[in-house]
Amino acid sequence: MRRADRLFQILQILRRSTLPVTAAKLAEELEVSKRTIYRDMADLAGQRVPVEGEAGAGYILSSDYNMPLLMFTAEELEAIFLGAELVRRLPDATLANNASDVLAKIASVVPARLLGCLSYSAVGIKPDESDRFKPDTRNIRIAIREGKKLLLDYCSSAGDITQRTVWPVVLGYDQNCCLLISWCELRGGFRHFRAERIRQATILNEDIGSSRSELRNRWERWRDNEMRQLNAEYVRGKGG
Repeated sequence: MRRADRLFQILQILRRSTLPVTAAKLAEELEVSKRTIYRDMADLAGQRVPVEGEAGAGYILSSDYNMPLLMFTAEELEAIFLGAELVRRLPDATLANNASDVLAKIASVVPARLLGCLSYSAVGIKPDESDRFKPDTRNIRIAIREGKKLLLDYCSSAGDITQRTVWPVVLGYDQNCCLLISWCELRGGFRHFRAERIRQATILNEDIGSSRSELRNRWERWRDNEMRQLNAEYVRGKGG
């Protein structure tokens, strides 16, 4: 690996970590000696890169440091391409379009020698031949990001339309379904709503009744408890 590439990789590792990274850890991931890492850290300091820490204690990159963008390796471009292709298969029209936009933006700026990683990628997934409906979840995702309540016009499996005021937590995806997990004011508990049954999602000018992190933590505790109960019921059923 060239020295310039190694310095960039060090910054990538530090950027993705929230805790100090030791020279030993950097050396192991980059397959070089700790002495090489110490020299590289000195070089970065000489280039006025705001890396804090010291040998033995670990290094951390200052949060206000902006790295040059779009310096991708062939392997990274293949990972991006595969991720975008998977997103384009999800039952979500807006995210599918966003994934295509991301690939187009990257293709417009990467060096010509790497364009083949996107145009003729070495990785791929099975084409989506279904004609299923893909809902637009833009308002839902905005409400989640901004911590706002949503008013849903929701169609039940029987075809009945009801209105629900919810505190949205997260959108969950698999290849065939998109679920909105939220706190339902009507039911006084967490509920799952199928995105394709949401006829309209209106963002209300009301904040959810807690912080986003608190609501997420509450849902995770509820989910874990539900899973424990299901497992216990399964074990009891096997024993009977």
